Amino acid sequence: MGQITEIYNALLETTTYEWTETRHTVEEVAAWLGRQQESGRPVLVAVEVDEVVGWASYGDFRDSTRRPGYRFTIEHSIHVREGWWGHGIGRALMRGLAEHALGAGKRVMVAAVDGTNERSVAFHARLGFVEVARMPGVGEKWGQRLDLVLMQHDVGQLVASLAR
Repeated sequence: MGQITEIYNALLETTTYEWTETRHTVEEVAAWLGRQQESGRPVLVAVEVDEVVGWASYGDFRDSTRRPGYRFTIEHSIHVREGWWGHGIGRALMRGLAEHALGAGKRVMVAAVDGTNERSVAFHARLGFVEVARMPGVGEKWGQRLDLVLMQHDVGQLVASLAR
C-alpha cells in the first residue's frame, strides 16, 4: 500500500493533475483497494526489481447503479512513477485494464484528464483515445480554475490495438 500511496501523492504538491491538495493516506488507499476487490474491479500494479513503479484501476463512469445505462462505460486511473515514464509501464497497465474490462463486458473506457497534463493527453492519444470534450473551468486547485479533458476509446478496439 505504501508504494501505491507514494506514487499517488508524487505530483500532488507540484501539479494540478489531481484536483485535491490533501495527501492520500495508506489507510485511505487500503480501504479503496478493499472496495475495488469487493466489486470485482481490478487494481493492477507494475513492479520492477521489488519496487512498485505504477498502478492502474477503473471504476464506474458516473453512477451505473442509479443510472444503469452507464453500466458498459468505465473511467480509469493510471499512475506511473516519474522515473519510469516512457518505459512502456503505462502501456502495459492499460493493456491489462482493457483486457479485464473487455472480459467484464465493458464497451467504452473514459479518461478524465486535467487540461494542463499534456503528457497524459498525449499518452492517451498515442493509444487511440479521442478527445470528446473539454470542459473549461470545471475544476479548481490553488485558486486556479482548471479544464477537464474527456477522452474515450472503444474497449474492444483498445485491446486489439494494444495486442499488436
